[in-house]
Amino acid sequence: MPSDDVVAVQAAGKELAIYGVDGEVFATDNICTHGHARLCDGFLEGHEIECPLHQGRFDIRNGRAMCEPLTSDIRTYPVRIEAGSVFVNIDPQS
Repeated sequence: MPSDDVVAVQAAGKELAIYGVDGEVFATDNICTHGHARLCDGFLEGHEIECPLHQGRFDIRNGRAMCEPLTSDIRTYPVRIEAGSVFVNIDPQS
């Protein structure tokens, strides 16, 4: 995963955004909680992704909504890297 990049992926019927930041990888839902916009089309700066629709920002490490107009956090997913591949745990029970 290139650093300072975000890509969209489909997994188990979900659309996720995968972020590379300073050698780490993070995953969130790809659709903004405020409006129907794809976060992968937004602006990634450090650990914050800016929604391309209304410029609200989420912290990709914990999903926290950082500013208005956002009122709801976004779901995050645990990520692990094995042999150069990215694995996202989308099962909340495991």
